Parts: sequence; structure tokens; C-alpha cells
Amino acid sequence: MADPQTVAAGVWAGLGGSPRALERLTVTGPSHVLPSVFPVTAAATAAVAVATLAVSELWRARGGEAGGAIAVDTRHAALACRSERFTEVAGRPSGPLWGRVSGDYATRDGWIRLHAQFRRHRAAALQALGLEADDVDREAVRSAVARWSAGPLEDAVHREGGCAGALRSVEQWRASLPGVVVRAQPLVGLTPLGRGNGDRSAPADPGRPLVGLRILDLTRVIAGPVAGRFLAAYGADVLRVDPPGSDDHPDLVTDTTVGKRSTVLDLHQDAERKRFESLVRKADAVLCAYRPGALEDLGYDPAGLVALRPGLVVGTLSAYSGAGPWGGRRGFDSLVQMTTGLADEGRKASGAEMPVPLPCQLLDHASGYLLAAGVLAGLARRSAASRGGGWLVELSLARTATWVEGLGRTGALDIADPGPELPDDLAVDLHGPLGPSRHIACPGLIVGAAPRWASGPVPLGHDDPTWR
Repeated sequence: MADPQTVAAGVWAGLGGSPRALERLTVTGPSHVLPSVFPVTAAATAAVAVATLAVSELWRARGGEAGGAIAVDTRHAALACRSERFTEVAGRPSGPLWGRVSGDYATRDGWIRLHAQFRRHRAAALQALGLEADDVDREAVRSAVARWSAGPLEDAVHREGGCAGALRSVEQWRASLPGVVVRAQPLVGLTPLGRGNGDRSAPADPGRPLVGLRILDLTRVIAGPVAGRFLAAYGADVLRVDPPGSDDHPDLVTDTTVGKRSTVLDLHQDAERKRFESLVRKADAVLCAYRPGALEDLGYDPAGLVALRPGLVVGTLSAYSGAGPWGGRRGFDSLVQMTTGLADEGRKASGAEMPVPLPCQLLDHASGYLLAAGVLAGLARRSAASRGGGWLVELSLARTATWVEGLGRTGALDIADPGPELPDDLAVDLHGPLGPSRHIACPGLIVGAAPRWASGPVPLGHDDPTWR
């Protein structure tokens, strides 16, 4: 069985974390919370634990409390990886998260998943299938898909600018060139980005380790926003930036904008670019989950961002690592589970015909906590006099999938699913511009600095593009 503390220790070592910090970590709770052939609970707990350890170590580096105990509950960590299912705003629970076209379809030789949550991705999938009417029904999509082989359709959708994932076995993924490239990457990559300035301010609040840090959040959907949400829970000023006309699912926005502010900037406009660059110059870290190359096309690659703000930590998240033949390919958690073999392993273990995904968007959530941990590790290194300067932090959903698969088939398929209700003991009530809201609390705990969000969720574009 995969032990969460052992798993966390391996990830922590990969970040260069102090082994002594692990002595302050305590994990409690059941070994399995969500049913899966994979050790989902252990992976979720380890990701939360590493992020919480990283907060504690940065707090120490900034002159905060030393030696505080760290605790992570497995039940809380696992259910936090379903946070988008639990959010309620003004008494209204989250609705369906998947659109009418998104989902798994049988092809001539296997299965494929279409991701059509965004307008342009839906249009691309329909264009590849020769279905131009946006109001096409699911049966028409099913019939069109059935005429294709999975691999060629996957490629066709991506050529049109969309995203899809053909079901592969773990062995097929390992043998593929994209799989080889991804497996060669570290789980959390940390690369120096030149010399620069240290922290602009030390913690002013003894119970808020990240107060004074400014995080520019250029992410959407789940993984990247989870990272920013976690940092906000410990006091960082997190400002989310979206382009005009964003069509993010409203329930995902309300789930992941707690504790943050949100603004809209059009980086194709000179005046808006100047405002963005002003934000970068005063930031401590930038989180970016755009498709690899997208931000570079706008003139803001990591080196360019660091040129604006020496000492900046740039955290990037991609689907397939940004390298190799799939480096620029779009992707989401549900698609990566298909392409890397996780959904196929679930299918085989369950004796099912269709793909069986993980019981939560684990790749998104775990990657979010690991991205936060990597950024915090970069900030801690920047704070050290001998290792100051900026850092590039790199993660991919596919590399996280490879990590999960490598933990073995030590989950539990036969346990009961906890169900759709948020347990009262894990709930937190907030208030913001959208009204009263209820969420699952931030998992993990540093004694003397419990995480908490200072505000409820905000609609996109609610705030001016300024720092507090």
C-alpha cells in the first residue's frame, strides 16, 4: 500500500526540501477515501502535505515561526480534490460541469474523449467531425465518431485547434514518444532564472505566512486556480487575470476564486499590456497555465517576465510538458487520464467496457498543490542570500499522471463512494460579491497558521488591475 507520508517524502526530496521538515508532518485518517484501483487518497494527501510543508519552510525563510507542527487529514485531502462538486453560492449547489458534447465515445477501434467545454474547442471538435451546427445533438456526434479510428480523430481534432484524448493502455503510453519525453521530466521542475531581488516584505501577521507576497494568476479551469487558491489561503495577494470574453464554467470560477481578486486585461492592446507589465514588475510570482507557446506569442516568455521583474518566480503548468511532439498540445485532466492509460487501468480493474476515470480530477488538483509547492520552493530559494534570483517551475498533467501510475495499483475499488454531500466538519462559509457561499475548507494545517480565505468568490473582472 502507498503510504502518504512516504509518498510525500519522495516528492519533498525531489524539491530539495529539508528532511528535517518531514519530522513535523503528521498524517491522520483512513487509508482509502475514494474508490479507485490507484492510491488516489495517498496521492492527494501527499500533494497537500508537500504544499503545506513548502508554506512552512518559506515562512521560516522569511523570519516567521519555526518548528510548527504540520497535519494533513487523508479524508479532507481526498475530498478537497472534489472541491468543484461541493461549492454552493447563495444556496445554489454546483450544477453539471460537462457540456452536451463533452464525453467518451466509441470509435471503430476503441474510445475517445472529446473536451468541448469552451466554445472554440466545441467548434473544433464538430468541424473535425464534419458537424458544423453548434446545436447538434449528442446522438449525431456519437454516429460521426463511430466512423473514425481513435488515433486519427484525436489528431484531426487537435489540427482544428481543439482537444481530445484517445484511450491508450499504460504500455502504449510508455512506448510512445510523448510518453518517453514526459517520463524523462521531473515531477516538479525547478530551474534558475538569473539573479534578482528577494522578498519585498516580511510577514506582518504572525498567523499568515504568505502576507506581503503578490501572485499574478494567469490560469483557468482547475489545476492552476487550485494553486493560487491555496496560496491565498495563507495570506498571499492573488490577482487572477483573464482575457476578455472568457467562457470558464461559472461553477469552476466560484470554486477557485475564493480569497482572490479578479481582473480582465486584453494583452493585444498596448494600454492593457502596460497595465499588465506594471503588475508583473511588482509581483513575486506568476502562475501560467496557458497552452505552451501562447504567452510567448504575446511577448511574455519566462525570460521576458523576469526581465520585467528580476527575481520573479514563474510557475508553469501544461498538459504534456511543453516538450516533444505533444509539447504544444492542449489538454485537460480527463483527456490526460485517457491518453496516459489511467482510464484504461480503471476499465480493466472494474471489468467495464467503457473507460473508467479516477473518482476525482486528481491530476488537476494534485498538480495544483504541487505547482504551489514548487513556487513556494522557488520563493524560499530566492529568499536565501546565497541562492537568490528568479526560478522557473514546470509541471504537466501528464507527468503527474505518470507519478500516480507509478505508485502502483494499491487503491481500493470496493469501498463506498462518500457521495455528493459536503461533510459539515469540512465546510467553510464565506461571503463575497456573489453572496454567501459554502466550500470545502483548505486542506492541511500548520499549527499557529491555519489556512483561511479572507473573502468569498468573485466574478471574473470584478477588480481593477492593481495590487493592494
